[in-house]
Amino acid sequence: MTDATVLTEMPSLSKLYVNAAASAAKSRLLRSSPTVALPPRAVEVRGVRADLEKVTEFAHLMGEPARDVVPSGYLHALAFPVAMSVMVQDDFPLPLLGMIHLHNQVEHLAPVLFTDELLIRAWARDLEGHRSGTQVQIVAEIHTVDGTALLWRGVSTYLAKGVYLPGLDKPTAPVARVDFVPPTPTAQWQLGVDTGRAYAAVSGDFNPIHLSVLSAKALGMRRSIAHGMYAASRVLAAVPQHKPESFSWEISFDSPVFLPATVSLEVIDHRTDDGVWLSSEFLAWNARSARKFFSGTVWAA
Repeated sequence: MTDATVLTEMPSLSKLYVNAAASAAKSRLLRSSPTVALPPRAVEVRGVRADLEKVTEFAHLMGEPARDVVPSGYLHALAFPVAMSVMVQDDFPLPLLGMIHLHNQVEHLAPVLFTDELLIRAWARDLEGHRSGTQVQIVAEIHTVDGTALLWRGVSTYLAKGVYLPGLDKPTAPVARVDFVPPTPTAQWQLGVDTGRAYAAVSGDFNPIHLSVLSAKALGMRRSIAHGMYAASRVLAAVPQHKPESFSWEISFDSPVFLPATVSLEVIDHRTDDGVWLSSEFLAWNARSARKFFSGTVWAA
């Protein structure tokens, strides 16, 4: 996508959430026919720099030392306000609030330093029916400020549960049920009720479903849930500890991590015969109920 609406500064996530709430209320009042198309233009911001203090706090929250190189998970958070600006446009067909995170795939193509000046661009694609509603992909890219080099690219898949747009076929084949037998964990996380608020403080993502029981219930959740990107970023902090300059990763979310929670984790590393890291697979589940939370892979490019 080449055409873009260029913003003069990074959007405020808090204002975007307020706008999303206002749009949802307006839609309920007007009950107009839904749009079944995606915004045709990307949203772009130039001259973006990471905040060193926030990068440091983010790294410490994930259990890793702060470095000049920005963590891959923080780059998602850095690009998220631009991605969210796509989802609050008047011609975006799905409600932002209550959107469920299904999958992320990221290409981390080169190191990004906190001193680097960046260009961030985001757009929507692949509006599709889903057995539980409608899903969409949001693509976010981080470039050098002159746009000549792509440094990081993330594709996030979201589900608007219970929203069925006309003309979009939903899958008819039943989903095969596979009994999950938890393996022996290699690590365990104890997540308190404040986990969502702690991540929001360092990422800027104050989505109500993550903040408290009351705000989560207002959006249909029984309790607050951990950010999916908190889980991804915490795994990435240790899988592996010393990454190559270029690598990729993906994560799929099977069920929400309701807070508080005890998360069991298995990580399997794959290396060459002489010990060079190739990839790592990870799998997480509820330590008490054995319900699968998420799984994914990190691999060398």
